[in-house]
Amino acid sequence: MDINLELYKVFYYVAKTGSISKASEELFISQPAVSQAIRNLEAKLGGKLFLRTPKGTMLTPEGQVLFNYIEPAYNMIMVAENKFSEAINLGTGEIRIGASDMTLKFFLLPYLEKFHKLYPKVRIKVTNGPTPETINFLKTGAIDFGVVSLPLSDDSGLEAINVMEIQDCFIANNKFANLYGRKIHLKELAEYPIIMLEKNTSTRKYIDNYLSFYNVKIIPEIELATSDLLVQFARRGLGISCVVRNFAEEDIENGNLFEVDLIEKIPPRQICIIKLKNTPLSAAAVKFFELLE
Repeated sequence: MDINLELYKVFYYVAKTGSISKASEELFISQPAVSQAIRNLEAKLGGKLFLRTPKGTMLTPEGQVLFNYIEPAYNMIMVAENKFSEAINLGTGEIRIGASDMTLKFFLLPYLEKFHKLYPKVRIKVTNGPTPETINFLKTGAIDFGVVSLPLSDDSGLEAINVMEIQDCFIANNKFANLYGRKIHLKELAEYPIIMLEKNTSTRKYIDNYLSFYNVKIIPEIELATSDLLVQFARRGLGISCVVRNFAEEDIENGNLFEVDLIEKIPPRQICIIKLKNTPLSAAAVKFFELLE
């Protein structure tokens, strides 16, 4: 049965107010239009919905049965409209972000803090993982956008916006003091125990490509899952760690570690925001992007 929902809306207001005239005022339409809508609905349903009384209208038993179902349904529609409006105005909603330890710590965290203060009712969900995993999360719809470090393992269908420059470097403690204060070639560095991130990261891919460009092959003695661990292992003299400089900044400044001065400089790279091309973002995500800009 195909019945215009507007007829049910008119029915709801007439039943709720008990009056054609009051329903007319609530709906901002004429009384004849209200009466006609009720007649149309009765014709389509095949039964009488209201009885006329000196005080207005009264539901028939059949009309009461219909109203018992229409009232909660109409109320749910009103709730849905309100929730939609709240989401548009950031009274509620959710942002789903993919980020690595590095991008979260050195770029994203201050923006998350500021956004939470501005829109405390918006739920923030951060999925932690390296760049390849974040790209997969984005393409499968598990996150709205990602904050990753270049290079991208697969940029098809993605839009990338550069937001921050980062610098990779090799760090060591005084166990390798013979390297301090002098410039060395990569080939000499390769003779030392090297600690690097695991292969499923954009950082490892970037450094492997850099080494390959200079025809230097380094097989790390230790591979770790996080950059924080790289710094800790270097601090304990377990090897020379390859890490984004931000992670080692404090240790370099206080003298716990030093940066190996390479002749073949590592080019800087970018942290970027990635999202799917031609895919609209939620209202909350749009506001977050505005904050980043």
